[in-house]
Amino acid sequence: MVMVKETQAKYLTNGKEKQADLEEAFCPDGYKLTEVGVIPEDWKVSCVGDEYVICNSLRLPISRDVRKNMSGIYPYYGPTKIQDFINEYRIEGEYALIGEDGDHFLKYETMSQTQLATGKFNVNNHAHLVKGVKNSTKWFFYFFRHRDISVNLTRQGAGRFKLNKASLMELRCAFPPIIEQEVIAKALSDVDALITSLEKLITKKQAIKTATMQQLLTGKKRLPGFGEGKGYKQTELGEIPEDWEVCLISELGNVRGGKRLPKGMGLQNSRTSYPYIRVADMFFGGVDLSNIKYVPNDVAPIIKNYKINSSDIFISVAGTLGVIGIVPKVLDGANLTENANKITNIKCDKYFLLYSLMSVRIQNDICSQMTVGAQPKLALGRIENFRITIPNDKKEQTAIATILSDIDKEIERIENQLSKTQQIKQGMMQELLTGKTRLI
Repeated sequence: MVMVKETQAKYLTNGKEKQADLEEAFCPDGYKLTEVGVIPEDWKVSCVGDEYVICNSLRLPISRDVRKNMSGIYPYYGPTKIQDFINEYRIEGEYALIGEDGDHFLKYETMSQTQLATGKFNVNNHAHLVKGVKNSTKWFFYFFRHRDISVNLTRQGAGRFKLNKASLMELRCAFPPIIEQEVIAKALSDVDALITSLEKLITKKQAIKTATMQQLLTGKKRLPGFGEGKGYKQTELGEIPEDWEVCLISELGNVRGGKRLPKGMGLQNSRTSYPYIRVADMFFGGVDLSNIKYVPNDVAPIIKNYKINSSDIFISVAGTLGVIGIVPKVLDGANLTENANKITNIKCDKYFLLYSLMSVRIQNDICSQMTVGAQPKLALGRIENFRITIPNDKKEQTAIATILSDIDKEIERIENQLSKTQQIKQGMMQELLTGKTRLI
């Protein structure tokens, strides 16, 4: 018996020594090594069920009676979003909603399955209700939203996974002191508020652009220096200024098609002198350069006559219809997909024509005139017959296009700011939610 006790003591001593060696090797001062990784010394490892209350008894399951009342002011949450509003509420306060199941509830997809609900609301039986009593609910929302829980899921049939209540309660996490939780949540909440304000500003600017296009591209509003003393005339497109005309696209340029690669040949990722622009690379106004494919050197001569220049305008004509834009100079002379056409030899201000083609009226025309089949398509002849209103004075065309371009540049500036802010938030979460950076 004495020998057994001595052996146990020696084993425990060796275990502590190994732990100390690991901490010395991997942990900076003020940190410790735990089963969930390296964390600050004053953080603790505990189960979610020991730190938070899971209030699933408050859930309001989907039923015929609930559906009848889908006409109120109180949010009715599902596992990923507000599904509707009903005229009663069962829950009041601040809760983290954790999705319980879903076809795509896998690694790194907890973000779409985690929400923060406040005020008076309801939740269906596909999300867990988590509330902090001695911990911050908002901190848990941020922490859980960016946590990989794939190992905690159980499988229910083909492709369907579930995070049951027991698994959620047993999930071991590193918890900061409550004061630090609140400080972290406040910092991330402030960044979220900035992101929301930028998103709203972009939406507002886009609405301004749409309204400005409607006014300027139809001549309802004339710019200073143009149209003094001129009246309006009636046309097939409605009332337009006397010194404007209605023109077919075919009168303003030549519409030409792109070209697919010969059968059995494919694009490549490695760079050649022959970039190829696909519809997948296009967005309204331009081309995304991040995933450009290339034509093999031996194939390029076969499709050499189907290129697009930076002086042309492209329009997608198959699959996703009506994406309008201009290729950047770096892609000048690139090959164009057969699923897009180009307008070349443009006789008016190129950017005025660009914005006219992006107008609500033309986009509605594209939707109404497309052929219907296995894949929607827009015939070349239909593009040629689109009509736009246009000033006779090219200086006015340019002046209108410049104003719209300036709005686009402002939107792009805000979008870049939004993207940088989102990246900053990602970095903050990585640092703050793991204790690598301390705010207190």
